[in-house]
Amino acid sequence: MEIEAQIRTAIRDAVNRPSRKPFHWGGLTGYEQLEAIAQALRTEPLEGPETSYLQRLVVPVDRAVEKNRILAQDLGEAHNWLVRIAECLRYPPSSFPASDTLASLTSEQVKGEMEALLQTFQPDLKRRPAQAALYNAWHHLWRSWSPDLLHCYDISGLPPDNLKMESLFGQLRRHQRRISGCKSTRELRDFGQCQVLFLADSEDDLLQQLRRVPLAEYQARRRCLAEAEAPRQFLRRLHRDPRGTMRSLVNQHAARRATLASSTGLPP
Repeated sequence: MEIEAQIRTAIRDAVNRPSRKPFHWGGLTGYEQLEAIAQALRTEPLEGPETSYLQRLVVPVDRAVEKNRILAQDLGEAHNWLVRIAECLRYPPSSFPASDTLASLTSEQVKGEMEALLQTFQPDLKRRPAQAALYNAWHHLWRSWSPDLLHCYDISGLPPDNLKMESLFGQLRRHQRRISGCKSTRELRDFGQCQVLFLADSEDDLLQQLRRVPLAEYQARRRCLAEAEAPRQFLRRLHRDPRGTMRSLVNQHAARRATLASSTGLPP
């Protein structure tokens, strides 16, 4: 009975496997685990009354494996293509320790490889839903954001993601909440950079890291970020204070008209 309970635990774990995307898919791993359980149960001779429970148990396990076999194959193929996309982007960098190769890599080279890979990926969109979802998301993302995804290959010291930065500021926020007892962490906007300095080995080390990115390039990216955030910030102000927001817009429009009139000599 203890062994049968362990088998039930293994089956329950397989069908409720959590997912950690993008490189670890719980459903695919769970199916492989369930398939291994079914193979193990079939290899043993299930005869006699002492194996009656296992004889009944192997039937729904086999049925679940056969029912999801095609979907699992589709999902496995989509995962293989996702790994190929990551290899094309040389991501994560820890998987590519050859620093010389990454240093000589350019955004144009990555763009050419990615577009060639896009042309190669031609799944059956009607019969392969997992690959179809990857195909649609991949093409949409590449068409919409490809110019903004490849700066890390041209700017020295720019990481391909902001995971470490998010982790660092998450630690700072948790620390701020713990020492203040307040949920809000707006104070980090004023002195968060000082706490980052405390975490650096030295001030020279911090300055060296900051100077890897040219100042003009940094300012240009900050302007792009501000322009991208402007529509969302406008909607937030509009939702919170529609009357004041619209009054501000009308006043800005009037001020702009007056400026243009004074520069052209025409009445506003």
